[in-house]
Amino acid sequence: MPTFSQRVSKSFLYVATFANRQAVVVDAVLSLDQDDLNEKLIGVKKITGGALQDSLFINGVAFKKTFSYAGFEQQPKIFKNPKIVCLNVELELKAEKDNAEVRVDQVSEYQAIVDAEWQIIYNKMEALFKTGAKVVLSKLPIGDLATQYFADRDIFCAGRVSADDLERVCQATGASTQSTCSDIQESHLGTCGLFEERQIGGERFNLFSDCPEAKTCTLVLRGGAEQFIAEVERSLHDAIMIVKRALRNKTIVAGGGATEMEISGYLHQFADKNVPHKQQAVVKAFAKALEIIPRQLCDNAGFDATDILNRLRVEHRKGNTWAGVDFDHEGVRDNMEAFVWEPSLVKVNAIQAAVEAACLILSVDETIKNEESQQPGAGPPMPRGAPQRALRGRGRGMPRR
Repeated sequence: MPTFSQRVSKSFLYVATFANRQAVVVDAVLSLDQDDLNEKLIGVKKITGGALQDSLFINGVAFKKTFSYAGFEQQPKIFKNPKIVCLNVELELKAEKDNAEVRVDQVSEYQAIVDAEWQIIYNKMEALFKTGAKVVLSKLPIGDLATQYFADRDIFCAGRVSADDLERVCQATGASTQSTCSDIQESHLGTCGLFEERQIGGERFNLFSDCPEAKTCTLVLRGGAEQFIAEVERSLHDAIMIVKRALRNKTIVAGGGATEMEISGYLHQFADKNVPHKQQAVVKAFAKALEIIPRQLCDNAGFDATDILNRLRVEHRKGNTWAGVDFDHEGVRDNMEAFVWEPSLVKVNAIQAAVEAACLILSVDETIKNEESQQPGAGPPMPRGAPQRALRGRGRGMPRR
């Protein structure tokens, strides 16, 4: 029976295997605009069910199928090199929102108003059809009339698309969101290599892949439980931010506690050679505190922290600067050669923040406590002996043996 820490380590190994097999983190960050590196354009969709190895990296956009009306199933669900139009237009007949009042004298005038409303929406749909677009997306609803109209002409449509997903579609396909259907030019349309609607787990997704202007991507995460998928999402977010930082800052150091152990060893030697007074204890305490990082890494992985730290000290004494914790074989290895890297700026900022926090705490000379505020809302103190009487109660107690 494996221990809890071994099961957790195995779960994180699956995360690392998925990331290494498809290089999802690096590919996701490289798909962004390198001048901006806006991580919000990396979409993450979570689907419960299946295994983590079933997760997908889509070099484009994927979003869950939106609400649809009758006639949607008659529309084609796969296109190659389609033209895509993105709208902020409502294609639905609805009652007026502002209590509009129209006075007419004859029934024919009322019929003319109704016909005008129908003609307006038909003109919009006809204008969209003439653009040659095969995929129509809109932030606002697309009603049953428009859905059937597009289905009869082999056009796919989706309404109520979220603003974030529509923005990522525009980024990937090169389209621009239009607020009118009357003057849509060829330059306003986008395209992609393949559009398809695919069943993933218990959900249906619209996938835009092989996008020529792709500056966004989508990660579709699978897992057996929502808590596990949420943990994978947090781990991927941390990895994405690290890769983003590494692209902006070209200097790196080895991870896995290698940097902390090297600094700790250097400070111990420096204190022994150059600090003869009581300050030597301060320097050595600072050096020992740095060993908490590799020790905590070992504890998180379920390793013997004492044994691995002793081996790390020996390796760093031998001059192996990048010796760190080996999570794959529960030992010690050169993490620089194993590609376990961290941006040096992140490491510098972490050490500086820890030192500043410790100095702030040590600078506090005295704390003042307000006794009355320790128990807010508490009534006056009870008289002596009252708690014991309350516990005894009014009834006859059990006989003592």
